[in-house]
Amino acid sequence: MRLAVLKETADGEKRVAATPETIKKFLGLGAEVAVEGGAGEAASLSDQAFADAGASVADRAAVLAGADIVLGVQGPDPAALAGVKDGAWIVAGLNPFGDRARIDVYAAAGYEALAMEFMPRITRAQSMDILSSQSNLAGYKAVLDAASEYGRAFPMMMTAAGTVSAARLFVMGVGVAGLQAIATARRLGAQVSATDVRSATKEQILSLGAKPVFVENVAGIEGEGSGGYAAEMSPEYQKAQAELVSSHIAKQDIVITTALIPGRPAPRLISDAQIAAMRPGSVIVDLAVEQGGNVEGAQLGEIVERHGVRIVGHRNVPSRLAADASALFARNLFNFLSAFWNKDGGLPVLDDEIGDAVRLTRGGKVVNARLLS
Repeated sequence: MRLAVLKETADGEKRVAATPETIKKFLGLGAEVAVEGGAGEAASLSDQAFADAGASVADRAAVLAGADIVLGVQGPDPAALAGVKDGAWIVAGLNPFGDRARIDVYAAAGYEALAMEFMPRITRAQSMDILSSQSNLAGYKAVLDAASEYGRAFPMMMTAAGTVSAARLFVMGVGVAGLQAIATARRLGAQVSATDVRSATKEQILSLGAKPVFVENVAGIEGEGSGGYAAEMSPEYQKAQAELVSSHIAKQDIVITTALIPGRPAPRLISDAQIAAMRPGSVIVDLAVEQGGNVEGAQLGEIVERHGVRIVGHRNVPSRLAADASALFARNLFNFLSAFWNKDGGLPVLDDEIGDAVRLTRGGKVVNARLLS
C-alpha cells in the first residue's frame, strides 16, 4: 500500500497532510509513504525530517507513481495526478459543495474520492474529524487576530495612572470554533458573552465563564440540525434574535462570528446598521467569510473598515497556524485510515456507516447521497 503526500498548491495553503509522526505510524502498519519535496516547508517540516521518519522524498511524478492513496489537505488538481493506480483513493478536504466540478472529474477519472469534511459526527469518528480539529485552532486564532487589530488591552488593568477597563467580546455561533474563542478570550481577560441558535449550548457557554445571550419566549425552536450542526431558523426567531443581538452588539468592543450551515451560504448575522451602532475602534472577525460571510461588508482575504469598525476576513485561518494545524490534520487522516486497516490485506477497508458518509465517487460515478439529493 503506497501513500502519496503532495505539496499543497492552493493559494495561501501552508498545511501538509502528513507529519513525521504519522509517517512512522503508517510505516508501522506496513505501508510505504512517499512525500513530495518541499511539502512541509511552510509548516516548518523539512524534507530531511520526512526522510528521517522513513518516507521517500521525491518530485511529484515519482511520488504519485503507483500510489494507492493520495493524502491532501485540500483536494489536488485531477490533472496533476498522473501515475496513480486505477481506482486510487483521494483522501483530503474536498469541499464537495463548493468544488462540485472537480468531484465530477475525480469520478470520470475513476478515483475514489473521500471527503474528510463529510465525516459523521459520531463518537467513534471524533478523532477523525478535520472540521473540529481545524475549527478549534481557527477559534483560537480569531481571538489573537482581534487582539492585534484592537487598539486597546483585553484585561482590566489597575495601575497607578488609573484603571483600564476589560474588553467586551461577543461570540456568535458556539460550535467548536466559538467555544475555543470563548475560552481564549477569557484567558486573555476579556468580558465574554456568546449566543447560538441551539439552546443546548447555553450550558457550554456558562461552563466557560461567559454570559449567554439567548432569545427567550419563542416556543418550539431549538435550532439543532442534523449531525450536531445548527439548523436554519424561522422568520420569527430571526426577527427576535436580530432585535436582541442589535442591542447587545452596540455595547461590544469585539465580535467574532462563526456560524455555518453545511452546503449553504453562511447566514447573515450582522448588518451594516448594526456595525454602525458599534463604537469606533471596535473589531469584528468573520470566520465564515469563505462561505459568503456572517457580516455585511466583510471581504474575503482582507481587513476593511466600515463606520470606524475593522472587519477581519482572513482566508484559511487554520493555515495561519500551519505547524499545529498540520499536526492535527495529519492525525485525523491517520486515525481514519488506521481504524479500518486490514492487517492481513495490508490496506484499509471502510465500513458502511463512515465509508458511505465520506465517499463521494466510486466506479466512475458520484455516489454520495448528499451530492445527489
